[in-house]
Amino acid sequence: MEYLDKLPWNQITFPNIGIELNVNSDAFSIGGLVIKWYGIIIAVGLLLALIYCFGKMKDFGLDGDKVIDAVFAGIIGGIVCARIYYIVFNLDQYHDIKEVFNIRNGGLAIYGGLIGAIVFGCLVLKLRKVKILPVLDLAGMGFLIGQGVGRWGNFFNHEAFGTNTTLPWGMSSGRIQNYLTVHGAEITDKTGIVVDPYLPVHPCFLYESIWCLLGFLLLHLYYKKRRYDGEMILMYTCWYGFERMIVEGLRTDSLYIGDVRVSQLLAAVLFVASLTTLIVMRIRIKKHGAPVLYVNTEESKALLRAAEEREKEEEQKSKEKKNKKCSKEKAELTPEQRIIVDDDIPEEESVADEPGKSENNNEEENENGKAD
Repeated sequence: MEYLDKLPWNQITFPNIGIELNVNSDAFSIGGLVIKWYGIIIAVGLLLALIYCFGKMKDFGLDGDKVIDAVFAGIIGGIVCARIYYIVFNLDQYHDIKEVFNIRNGGLAIYGGLIGAIVFGCLVLKLRKVKILPVLDLAGMGFLIGQGVGRWGNFFNHEAFGTNTTLPWGMSSGRIQNYLTVHGAEITDKTGIVVDPYLPVHPCFLYESIWCLLGFLLLHLYYKKRRYDGEMILMYTCWYGFERMIVEGLRTDSLYIGDVRVSQLLAAVLFVASLTTLIVMRIRIKKHGAPVLYVNTEESKALLRAAEEREKEEEQKSKEKKNKKCSKEKAELTPEQRIIVDDDIPEEESVADEPGKSENNNEEENENGKAD
């Protein structure tokens, strides 16, 4: 394994494949406020997830207008709980209340975010009387998009890396070397592993990003063949739990309860529980047949019809409002301006807009026919 010299603070290198990048966490500043790439990338991942999920609402028998409140509640609850989860297991790092609210440098735990998003989102769904399982099925695919993209925020923050590796994609940076130098003894005490700051480490953020995006692709190809509501969210927790259970064991910045990695334990529980449930449901379906998907129920069909009618009404109102605005603007024109506007209207439209003109033309044609 090639030994590395001390690297510049913001230089990320993949020495075995000859890639060196200068990666600054700051994107730009507005009036003294520094905007971080971490926040931008998290926002992009969230936006892409929302675009995808709202585009697939009807495939799950859902009315997007009824779900949107739950989405906002899930986003807010997810961010708050992601921060709380992280702080609870890192209390010794926070001595100033201002630091608790500063999330621009990272410090959001995925599991806390997922728990918060699901709990707060489901509460609002319950209040709005929206079926929860179809929404969770769709949310599972959205989570994979958000996580797959959002993990690159860790790349810009030089975090979410693992122990030393000889694999071709091993990485390092000045900030990684500094972290391992400062926390090396602590890592050894908790894991029993000695990590050399000047040797390449596992890019754990990359492993998770690839795994999540691959999982999204697989679920996207499968979702129209799903057998029951809730199957997709179970597949998500099984897929993600399996990866996190393994990759978390490589990381050097895990959250701990005593000597136990919290996220690894939770991932193992989710993986086993979801896999067991998937197997039990498959056996039950073989014996008793598959339950009716919500999208195929009369309730869902009536809901979608009502949503379609509402969209048509809103579109009609928008057209009427636009026409009234055009008529009002035309009425305010001078006679000369009206002539110019009328000249710009195609002949067929102009005739159609004048109620008596079409009839007069028909009468003239009839009289001419008689004269001939």
